Formats: sequence, C-alpha cells, structure tokens
Amino acid sequence: MPIEDVARIRNVALLGQGSVGKTSLADALLFAAGKVNRLGRVDDGTSLFDFEPEEARHKVTISAALHHLSWKKHEITIVDTPGYANFLSESRQMLRAVDGAVLVLPPSGQVKVELQRLWGWAQEEGLGCVGFVTHLDREAGDVEQALNHVGQALQAPLVALSLPIGSEANLEGYVDLLRERAMIFSGDAGQSREESIPPALAEVAKRLRDKLVETVAEASDELLEKYLENGALAPEEVQAGLRAGTIARRFVPVVCGSSLRMIGVHALLDLIVDTLGSPLDAGPVRGAHPRTGDEIERPPDPSAPASLFVFKTVIDPFAGKLSIFRVESGRVTGDSTLLNATRDGKERIGHLFKIEGKKQQPIGEAAAGEIAAVAKLKETLSGDTLCDDRDPIVYPSLPEAAPSISFAIEPKTKGDEEKANQALSRLLEEDLALRVHRDPQTREIILSGAGQQHVELVVERLKRKFGVDVDLKAPKVPYREAIKGKANAQGKYKKQSGGRGQYGDCWLEVEPLPRGKGFEFVDKIVGGVIPRNFIPAVEKGVREALQEGHLAGYPMQDVRVTLYDGSYHTVDSSEMAFKIAGSMGFKAAVDKARPILLEPVMKLEITTPDETMGDVIGDLNSRRGKVSQVVAKSGEQVVHAMVPMAEVLRYASDLRSMTSGRGSFAMEFAHYEEVPAQLAQKIIDAAKAAKENGKG
Repeated sequence: MPIEDVARIRNVALLGQGSVGKTSLADALLFAAGKVNRLGRVDDGTSLFDFEPEEARHKVTISAALHHLSWKKHEITIVDTPGYANFLSESRQMLRAVDGAVLVLPPSGQVKVELQRLWGWAQEEGLGCVGFVTHLDREAGDVEQALNHVGQALQAPLVALSLPIGSEANLEGYVDLLRERAMIFSGDAGQSREESIPPALAEVAKRLRDKLVETVAEASDELLEKYLENGALAPEEVQAGLRAGTIARRFVPVVCGSSLRMIGVHALLDLIVDTLGSPLDAGPVRGAHPRTGDEIERPPDPSAPASLFVFKTVIDPFAGKLSIFRVESGRVTGDSTLLNATRDGKERIGHLFKIEGKKQQPIGEAAAGEIAAVAKLKETLSGDTLCDDRDPIVYPSLPEAAPSISFAIEPKTKGDEEKANQALSRLLEEDLALRVHRDPQTREIILSGAGQQHVELVVERLKRKFGVDVDLKAPKVPYREAIKGKANAQGKYKKQSGGRGQYGDCWLEVEPLPRGKGFEFVDKIVGGVIPRNFIPAVEKGVREALQEGHLAGYPMQDVRVTLYDGSYHTVDSSEMAFKIAGSMGFKAAVDKARPILLEPVMKLEITTPDETMGDVIGDLNSRRGKVSQVVAKSGEQVVHAMVPMAEVLRYASDLRSMTSGRGSFAMEFAHYEEVPAQLAQKIIDAAKAAKENGKG
C-alpha cells in the first residue's frame, strides 16, 4: 500500500448514549454501502454488530463490534460502541483506535451524562466528529432546536447540513443544505429522487444554509476574507472549509434521517469520507523507546518500521484468543515475528484478518492506518505494542477503568472454584473494566465491575462460555481487631499424662502500635529462662492467636508483643508446649488491653452535577462519611470523602439514583479505623451467632 492509500482510510467510532440507535445506524451503513444485501435489525436479532447472545437477549450493546465497508474508493472501519454507563470503558478504549467519530443524537436533543463523557474522551484523543440525528421516523423533533440543546450541553458548536422533510410516519426525506436541494425517499432501501426545496421549508433552509456558510468561513482566515468580500463561498470552498474545521475540532457538522428507513444514511457516508480525517491527518503517533524511555514519533507511513497497538482482545473458549490491533506504522504480514515491546518478548504473527462482526476475513497484510486482527498470540494483551525489534517503540497503554461495585462470587457446584478462577482470568483479558481478587481474610473471590448490570452479565458469560455457574452476594467486610491499652499476662501450659509431660511458661506484654503498622514480636529473654530454641514456638503461638482474633474472630493487627520472662522444664518442655503457652498468654493479655474492632475506610472521589451536590454530601454524612474537600470542575463538583466500606457496598446504584445517572465515583482502600461502640457490639454478636450456626 502506498502512502497515498492511507489518505483513503477512515476509522470511525459511533458514539452516543444508550438506546439512541448506534447499532441500527451501523447496520444501515453496511447496507447502504452494499456490504450486505439485507438490513440487520436489533429488534429481531439479525444485527451484524450486537451478535453476542447476551446483547441479543437484553437488546443492549455490551462490547464494541467492528465491521468494514468501501465507499467512494475509501475503506471505512465502523466501530459500534456501547452507550450505557456500565460498559463505557469499552467505548473509551475504542477511541484509541480511530481517527474520527459519529455522534448519534436523538431528535429531542436530550443529552445524558454518557454522551458528555464520550464527547470529553473524544476531545482528549483529538478526534474530529460529525453527527447524525436519527429516529426521525419514530419521534417528532425540531432538529435546529435539538442541535442547540446538544451544543450547549457539550459546549460545542454543531452545524446542520440537512433539514428533515416531514416527521415520524410522514418523514419523506431531507433538505441538503450544501446543495440546496430536497432528497425525497421511497421504500426501505434508500431509493431517492432530487427535487426543489418545498416552499414551506424555504425560509428555514435559507437561514440554516447562511449559518452553515458563516460557520465554515469563520474556521479559516482565508475563507473569512473571501466571505466578507463576496458575501458567499463557492461549493468547493464550503466543502474544504467543512473538512478543515471538522478535523481541527472547530465545529461538528450534522446530518439527519432514519436508520431503519435508510434516509440520510448515504449522506452520512459521504460526510465520513469528505469531512472526517484519515490516519495521515492524525499525524505521527508518539511513543517511547522501551529501554531508554526517549520519546519517539512514528508517521503513519507503510514504509516506516512496523509497529502496531493492540486495543481489544476477544476470548473464545473454542477458537482461542483474537487480538485486534491498529497498525500505527509500516506494514504487518502473516508468518512474521514481532517484538512485544511492552512485555519484552517475541510473538509469532500467524494469519491476519479483517473483522466483520463475529466473522473474520483473511488478509495477506495490514499497513499503516488499518485495523486488523491476529489469533492465538501467547503473551500479548490489550494495551500492548508490537513492533520491529530493530526499531522498538512502546505506545501509551489503554486508560484504566476504576470499578465501582464488588460482589463475592461462589460456584454453585462444589469443586468448580478452580474452573471459575481460570474462566475469570480469561474474561479479564477481554474486559478491562473487570477486577478479580481473593480477599486474604474472608477467603472470598471478589468480582468488581463498572456496575451491577456489568457484573451480572459477566456471570451470564461465565456460564455460557465456560460452563461455570456462580452465585453473587454482597462481600463480607474484612473487619480487623486491635487493642487500645497495654497489659501483661502469663501463659502457662502444664500437662502430665503418665509418661513424658508438657510444660511451657511465658510472660508476655502487649501494647498498641500506630494504625497500619501490623505486628511486632520482641524477644527480651535474658539469662536463659526460656531456651533459645523455644522462643520461635512462642511467636508462632502468638501469630496463630492473632489470626483467630479475640472479640469476633477477625484478625488482630497493630500490636507489639514482648516476651520478657518465663520458665521451662528440662524434660517436659517442648516446642508444642511453648506454642500453646504463647497463644494462652497472648489471649489473656489482650483481654486486659481493651480490645477494639476496626473497619476498613474507603477513599471516595465523587463527581456530581452542581444541583445534586447537597444531596450527595447529605447522603455521605448519613453513611458516617467525612468530606475532606470539594472542588469545582466545569459545571460539576468533585467531592473527596472518607467513608466506611460497610456503608458503600452498593453505593453505585444509590449515587445513580441521587444524580439521575449523571454522577460517577472512584473508590480505593484508605486505612482502618475503630468502629463506634454501638455498631461494634452488633457486629460482634452477629459474628458469634454465625460461628455458632456454622458449628451446628
């Protein structure tokens, strides 16, 4: 592929809030381009993008899907992305692979927080955007007013390129404001004829056309000068200004129509080709040398050293792992070897594929700017860079997604725990928003995700893909115990049973350590009152008693234990006797040292709209939270707080309810604090009851 062909590549993500019609539009684009001979539909399960069984069943896009098409000698890769909050991290990582985006907008102009986040991420990635107002056959709406609403919410200038003719069931077509002609549609395959603009729309069409030309002129000093001199711009000047202004992110040109009626879909394809940027327009990609850290730039040139970025992984229990990548520079061929510069290992590249929904089309090579896939790479994960080992480079990895909700999972079938762990490790490769760990104290497997729906769908996939059926339950809070005072006690174990007896005697002092310091064992034995070989046994007994706790069976921490005296018997003393004596002495001392219960406290960073900040702070106070800081941030407030873990196990759904889905938060462990006395007693009583029931 010569570098001129790179200019004819378009990698485009469809972005929008949930249920706005992105997947229907993606299917319509394939049909309009002649890639398929039948229009896929989400409602009847024939979409080429929502092909996972969970997506078809719930009619929700869960993971991004790709397909490609040709239009006017341009190669376009379409990336259909999720729009619901639970799955936005997948959309975020797709933006690393594209050069432009289509904002799919509702006729109402209503903007939800998901679209605001997607727009912000697209701006961070420097992506030019165009728009498509869809569902005009289903919902009445004033497109001009809708674009004003969206523009205000996104703080972005949107400019209309078309105006609908009719609405809902009477939608007939649209006015092409660039060409100043009406396009009238018949049938469901996008057949159209060109007519004059209907007289009833002539005035509004002229006003929108004038606004379009003014907006384009203001994007360039040269065009503005011509516009001021002549009062108009030539069609080719308007088109050139549209492209330059879109790539520079000065405005968002928008067309309108209906995906299901195929109205405006061909116009959107033209807009993608004529207005959005190619990999050449995106310019060189920045990376770093894997060993020196020096910054490197790679141009999107097929003749440059080969490098590619893996942005998505698909796991199939039968076919194995499929790594989807974008070639950043050079070209990649099958049966070659590349360096995984992220992990410093070699990978053998097998057959290459173009992604076509759930299918793959074999290809011989992939060159700069193209998106392709390769199967069965051994070590490579999403976010890794593969490159020519003679010219190594590492690109920045994918952004991390902070989980917002956690559940304990328990296999329904005994003995399936190992199988569940293996299946989860496979899903972790595929879904970067998942986290899995085993709590060292409660021994529970903790599954964390972006929301309850996200975790529930992961459970569905575990069963379908790997045959592992699990239950979800609230995780146990990993309480700890500690002491507030200093105390001494003797631990003496003496047993005589006819033969050789058992004898161990030690004196221990316990005292609290600063929070988070753990455990210290201090040996102050002098004069050989306890032989040196028995002292480790005392410490072992103390450590075992630490894990058993004293109040409610929770591990004890932040305590120093000093062994300072004792006695032994030359015949009856043994390591076992001193281990038991150490445990006895520790328990006796702790009982006198004012033992307390500790709870984990989480650090929360909550982003909320201005109007709901009072509700959020009031709710935090009711959860025993302590707000440390509130920072204003572009129409939102970021609240920093410390809250006990027990109070925020289900915080994600509560925050969504308080903020109408517009709030978000990140959470991490901060430290342990003493549980208030009235709550501590309830926890202790519950733990003792559970232990008794377990014994019964």
